[in-house]
Amino acid sequence: MTDRPASWRMLTRAQMEKMAALVGRKVPQRHGLAPDADLPPEYWQTLLDDPRAGRALRLDQIPKHILRVSCRRCARTVEIPKVDAVRLYGPDAVWKDVGQRLLDNTCSQRTGRHEEEGCWPSYDV
Repeated sequence: MTDRPASWRMLTRAQMEKMAALVGRKVPQRHGLAPDADLPPEYWQTLLDDPRAGRALRLDQIPKHILRVSCRRCARTVEIPKVDAVRLYGPDAVWKDVGQRLLDNTCSQRTGRHEEEGCWPSYDV
């Protein structure tokens, strides 16, 4: 019995030869960005291209049959069939608005302060 972690594995011969070839070579170092430097445009484009980037998806653009929104604050989850959401709010309704409304209608986190009021939605689309 060995004391190796479950994720431990032996390197292949090709991997070992590749690592050995790199020993002694000067590898160009890429310095990170300064704390106050602007992020490169590629970074922002990657974020915008991410499907979770907050595009305003309409209900008719969502392929799922069950729509789910959770609250990150109280861990409550609300589900609604897509056909019911379209019937109640229309096919052009934005899913984030519908999900926020579903959470707000059943919110149990009422504090009286606007900054702390309501649920914090997390959309499962």
